[in-house]
Amino acid sequence: METVGAARRIASAAAWGGGGVTALVGAAGGLLWAEATLARKTIGILTEEKPPDATGWYGRGRPGPALRVALMGDSSAAGYGVDRVEDTPGAFLASGLAERADRRVHLREFAVVGAQTSHLNQQIDRALATQPDIAVILIGANDVTHAVSTAVSVRHLADGVRRLRDAGVEVVVGTCPDLGTLGPLPPPLKQVARHFSRRLAAAQTVVVIEHGGRTVSLGSILGPEFTAAPALLFGPDQFHPSADGYRSAAGVLLPSVLAALRLTPQAELSPEPLRGEGVLPIGAAAVQAVRTPGTELDGTEVGGSRRGVRGLWVEMRHRRRAPQAEAQAPDANEVIAGG
Repeated sequence: METVGAARRIASAAAWGGGGVTALVGAAGGLLWAEATLARKTIGILTEEKPPDATGWYGRGRPGPALRVALMGDSSAAGYGVDRVEDTPGAFLASGLAERADRRVHLREFAVVGAQTSHLNQQIDRALATQPDIAVILIGANDVTHAVSTAVSVRHLADGVRRLRDAGVEVVVGTCPDLGTLGPLPPPLKQVARHFSRRLAAAQTVVVIEHGGRTVSLGSILGPEFTAAPALLFGPDQFHPSADGYRSAAGVLLPSVLAALRLTPQAELSPEPLRGEGVLPIGAAAVQAVRTPGTELDGTEVGGSRRGVRGLWVEMRHRRRAPQAEAQAPDANEVIAGG
């Protein structure tokens, strides 16, 4: 399990470009390699087809100016495994945003199935050309399954978040899900996957907030809800979410996207201590976040300072999920002039 000290060491390794967490894989040797091979065969290839592209306009008939969203990352952002565009996370997210904000939304999808964090820079190149208001990034699972060093992975993520924030783009990152919940993984591979994915999620949290973004723990994408109803929330490969799973993930992200765009209802602006919300040092907050699905972390100030003796101050929120809007298929063209 993660500790505050481990989260700090991850942040230090990322900052100085050293270290990594692949030693445990090396120590486990052939057994883990054999089990990983077996798991990949069990999971298999769900489809050779690319997921439907959710790019387009949402919120027909709603006023402008439009909110422009760039969706980036891996198969969890692209919606791998579903056949209808209405079942993709992009469509769920953009439809919900249009309804909650009562604004038109233009979503551009740049996510690529199989992408690792090292591929994020290419997606950002394309996204910046569209001048988005906000970038939503789901990345990290493929770094774990390919044994990419945590330090290397989060260094790429830090560079990407920095580029987006320097361009004035708000950033919400859904951190690496807990891969230890996957059905096809036998022990001890399951325990190793959980250790690595939680460790990466904690490190992602540190570097994203350090560079001006906010994070949402996506343990829920493979967490208690999915464990309780795997037939409903996982797809046929028992690795990628089903349409209902993508809907659930979008529902976790949506309140934080609204907050990043400063569209949160007035009653929800301040943390609620009774809901376990408040201000913590980043190390403690990152560890709690990876253990509690749906936790949002964002940098804040205490006494006019972003940092205390234990590092950055962060605001921890467990935002309420509104009923998910019915996802729409996107319009290819703008439906109302202006904005």
